Amino acid sequence: MVFRSHMARALDEARDAAARGEVPVGAVVVAPDGTVVAAAGNRTRERNDPTAHAEMLAIREACARLGAERLTNHDLYVTLEPCPMCAGAISNARIRRLYYGAQDAKSGGVAHGARVFSHPQCHHAPEIYDGVNAREAETLLTTFFAAKREGA
Repeated sequence: MVFRSHMARALDEARDAAARGEVPVGAVVVAPDGTVVAAAGNRTRERNDPTAHAEMLAIREACARLGAERLTNHDLYVTLEPCPMCAGAISNARIRRLYYGAQDAKSGGVAHGARVFSHPQCHHAPEIYDGVNAREAETLLTTFFAAKREGA
């Protein structure tokens, strides 16, 4: 099987989130055969739900579609380094591989901050591939926040 990145779809979800006034983060869950099982963008403001991060929504949708609590052998593409909450969900879902774009030095939970997958109490750590389309993901975020600052 030839590797195919699904980060472009995650970036589309991030752009859709920005258009809704949400922080532009998108996530896509991909099955072992390469098909997209679920995709989502942030909806924390829309739903008044601090857990409605793109990763959480995509994982929930994928589990519901598959009728399973685990996504063993599935991959997750996300435009921003997951926070500790999302990293915990990724571990609990048993995601096989995590691909993410921009690093999050302030709130990340993978390479920064809590480093959830490095913690001795972490039951499962995915393979991690960072920096995938990082520049495009970073540009979406910086443009979004610059516009917020200008409008404030």
